[in-house]
Amino acid sequence: MINWFECGVSYDKLMENGTTKRVTEPYLVDAMSFTEAEARIIEELKPFITGEFLIKTIKRANISELFFFSEGDRYFKAKTQFITLDEKSGSEKKNSVNMVVQASDIDQAHEVLKKGMAGTMASWICASMTETQIMDVFPYSEDGKKVITL
Repeated sequence: MINWFECGVSYDKLMENGTTKRVTEPYLVDAMSFTEAEARIIEELKPFITGEFLIKTIKRANISELFFFSEGDRYFKAKTQFITLDEKSGSEKKNSVNMVVQASDIDQAHEVLKKGMAGTMASWICASMTETQIMDVFPYSEDGKKVITL
């Protein structure tokens, strides 16, 4: 089972005008515990951040699926609803799950989501799609990545 953790990392970032500014940026990491999430995010970011950085927050991310698109540079959160029929009452029931989609823009994110969900036997709809502030995602292994090609 994949457990995603959102880690807020604070560091001094060199801005385009040459000044440095203290920023806190969110990253997603796949880990089994909070302790492992902290260790993994430190290890993943060491090569990319010069100077000291601090892990400000670690929280569980309620994400059921993640779709990678190699040409995308942003991450979008898709609230997806699976539609089932309640046999007793005969009414439709919608179960919401959150998914993260890598894409360049929101239209491309919808396309990546559709392609990633192709072949799903259950009926589903995308209830909402919003851009996140997530800077990067670090899965536990490259084997588990669901890479989508359009």
